[in-house]
Amino acid sequence: MTMNVVGKKTPRIEGPEKTNGSLEYAADLKQSSYLWGKTLRSPYPHARIISIDTSQASKLEGVKVILTGKDHPHLMGRMMRDLPVLAIDKVRFIGERVVAVAADSLDTVNQALELIHVQYEELEPAYTVDAALRHDAPLIHESPQSYPGAFSHPDQPELPNLCSYGRWTHGDVDKELRVSDRVISNTFYTQKEHHGYMETHACMVDVGTDGITNVWASNKSPHLLRMQLAATFEIEPTSVRVHPMPVGGDFGGKGSPMDVPVAYLLSKHAGKPVKIVMTYQEELLAANSRHPSKITVSTGVTSQGNLTSLQVDAVFDGGAYGAFKPAPNINLHGLEQAGSCYRFTALDVTSHIAYTNTLPSGHMRSPGGPQINFAIESHLNIVASELGIDAYQFRRKNLLRQGDLAPNEEKWGTIKAIEVLDAAAEKIGWGTPKGPHVGRGIAMYERGPIGGDSSCQIVVHTNGNITLFVPVADPGQGAYTAMQQIIAENLSISPNRIQVKAAPTDQLPFDLGVSGSRVTFALGATVMEGLKTIKNHLLELTGSEDFDQGYSALCDHFEGDAIIDAYKSVPIFPDPPSTEFTAQAAEVEVDVETGLVRVTKFISAHDVGTIINPEGHRGQILGGAIQGIGMALVEEHLIQDGKPITLSLADYKIPNIADIPEFEVVYLPRNEGPGPYNSGAIAEAANVPSASAVANAIQDAIKLPVCQLPVTAERIYSMTHQNNVEEEGNE
Repeated sequence: MTMNVVGKKTPRIEGPEKTNGSLEYAADLKQSSYLWGKTLRSPYPHARIISIDTSQASKLEGVKVILTGKDHPHLMGRMMRDLPVLAIDKVRFIGERVVAVAADSLDTVNQALELIHVQYEELEPAYTVDAALRHDAPLIHESPQSYPGAFSHPDQPELPNLCSYGRWTHGDVDKELRVSDRVISNTFYTQKEHHGYMETHACMVDVGTDGITNVWASNKSPHLLRMQLAATFEIEPTSVRVHPMPVGGDFGGKGSPMDVPVAYLLSKHAGKPVKIVMTYQEELLAANSRHPSKITVSTGVTSQGNLTSLQVDAVFDGGAYGAFKPAPNINLHGLEQAGSCYRFTALDVTSHIAYTNTLPSGHMRSPGGPQINFAIESHLNIVASELGIDAYQFRRKNLLRQGDLAPNEEKWGTIKAIEVLDAAAEKIGWGTPKGPHVGRGIAMYERGPIGGDSSCQIVVHTNGNITLFVPVADPGQGAYTAMQQIIAENLSISPNRIQVKAAPTDQLPFDLGVSGSRVTFALGATVMEGLKTIKNHLLELTGSEDFDQGYSALCDHFEGDAIIDAYKSVPIFPDPPSTEFTAQAAEVEVDVETGLVRVTKFISAHDVGTIINPEGHRGQILGGAIQGIGMALVEEHLIQDGKPITLSLADYKIPNIADIPEFEVVYLPRNEGPGPYNSGAIAEAANVPSASAVANAIQDAIKLPVCQLPVTAERIYSMTHQNNVEEEGNE
């Protein structure tokens, strides 16, 4: 099918505003007579609040409102509401909000915070999952199952400080392990990470005298934010109007209410709009992060190298609260994809998420995915090594083939796992000679989009131009441009005639928000539904679906601009089931004297349907993979005695332009996909296996198992020199 707009290079619709600086973010907002808000945060990881003295702060000129949790005991969260808007009786992590202040200026707010005195009684903390889950551990939450939205699994064990538990099974793992020729087990560790977005959390809230609350926030899910705010304060969702704002980066971190409930309380009591903008120090101190993990993987394998069964026991550090997880089971969906590329006949996967006295963990780019992928893909490398089989050939032998059922018993239409593996291996030069301390690694992943209901409004103007109103923000992935292209292609018009605007929550019924590689799929399907309605009208009015010939008749019929509303119930998972496969391969050089690693080449091979915007698609791949390289080598949100010690981007390391390797993207086209024009998912697909590929390349270079991320220079130096000492001692 020849297309004129879809699949073609198309400039980003918001590009000019971003490049000339005129695009307005939440932190840029100003309203007449607005106040600045800020919170005093806890200096202790676990303590009881004895008293709060705000008398001196309240006398400061310009201070309008001072609020405490004792007077306003509200709980917030994305699904499980276990996080106080302001600490009520005790604090559970360093950085927890204790007192909120609103004043005429930011300087006055900061001065007021310095004048507030809080008396605490320190309590015994639990900083790690091992400490938190022991039978005599101090209780971080006395009764976590009593919180609104809490989830209890029928097999949930009786353990202290257990936030959530999950289990996914298929077949008889114990039987398969018993009949396997070998059972190999390894334990892996991953780190806490911050998302590293450029824009910090910011919001403005205006609780109006008309009973309507207007909210502007750096949040990717406006309709869910409205529902979360309404649930927190037990108000009607229709009384909250959320205005979607451009979001300066997300990666999973901009889906929570964050400071919006605080601004709501301050505005309600001050009678004025209140603006709160977090500093980056506050982001690193108190915003949600990726869950650190300890994952034990056991596999059964035959003497011929065939995998039989997979057993995974994952323990995640959830931090002090579960409020930043939006899944109904308060768990991480990445666990559901454990080993999903391979022909396991049985699997048993368990997930424990523990409360600890550290900053809360939440969703970050494919929650749980990079952690479980690193554990399994690294484990497979170790298994291949122990069996004396090449890591690439071992994977190839065990990958799913066309017609196979996935380990979770889903039957996917197209399976190109072997094809993407072969492409990545060929491009990286697998099996060709390489220099000393040079290693090559490879890793697999599969990912399809998720759906969920969506809505939109298409306005056909009398001049033939179109405005599309959408219910979501664009955190930078280019969704607005993709929608523009879909409309232009469908109606055979120029993209320049189409505007895309975000609609407040009272203009459109609902949308699940930006997550799970869903927007092109779910919103795209909804836009296509609206376009179908337009063409039906054109056919009835003019006898033809030709837009340019019929838009005047359409507008005459509507007596002005034609307003077309569309709502579509999109299945959470594509029906029929669909996924796309990714293979990534890395080449590294390791300086064994210093431990320094340099990624010299990176291949990302993808099984793809129609690509709506080639430049945007490639950008998603490069950005995702580079973020994964950061997870592999440098990114770590270090916590010491409950306190984050990387409190600036000078200390929290992320990859920069000097770290970007030679990069090649390989596409293996398919003729099917769940989205408009047979499009598929890409965002998480390019990010999840990247760290695994780099770690496996390092293993190949140093000939030692890599079981912990990040693989820093210090860690490699320790591994190689310890190994040398042990070898010398055995001589």
